[in-house]
Amino acid sequence: MTAPVIHILNGPNLNLLGQRQPDIYGHDTLEDIARACATLGGRLGLATQLRQSNHEGALVEMIHAARGEAQGIIINPAAYTHTSVAILDALNLFDGPVIEVHLSNIHKREAFRHHSYISTRADAVVAGCGAHGYTLALRQMAHLLLRS
Repeated sequence: MTAPVIHILNGPNLNLLGQRQPDIYGHDTLEDIARACATLGGRLGLATQLRQSNHEGALVEMIHAARGEAQGIIINPAAYTHTSVAILDALNLFDGPVIEVHLSNIHKREAFRHHSYISTRADAVVAGCGAHGYTLALRQMAHLLLRS
């Protein structure tokens, strides 16, 4: 039996994790997160593919591709969380579970960050746990997909 594939999608500026405002986003890089997710995914019986783009349309295309390749999506849409109906619409076309992740607690930050378009589609939201939030999301994804 093939392991369920989980696409871990990341929005703008997350390619600079570890360098960009480490007091807010931490010191882990996106590569660190990819390794942690691949390791945990293997233990949980999941295959992970981490992708990132600074472009909204590219993220929409990644979500479209996931429809034929993945059983679940973990997404940190970054700033697009608060602005992108296009990403929400693409996620609404995806049949599997979706988990939204934010490194910081968006509800403790500026008021404009308190609203998430993505949350209306997400089966779960993890916020404020730093890079550890990705592995928490992956554990929840395993629970959603592999529970008997």
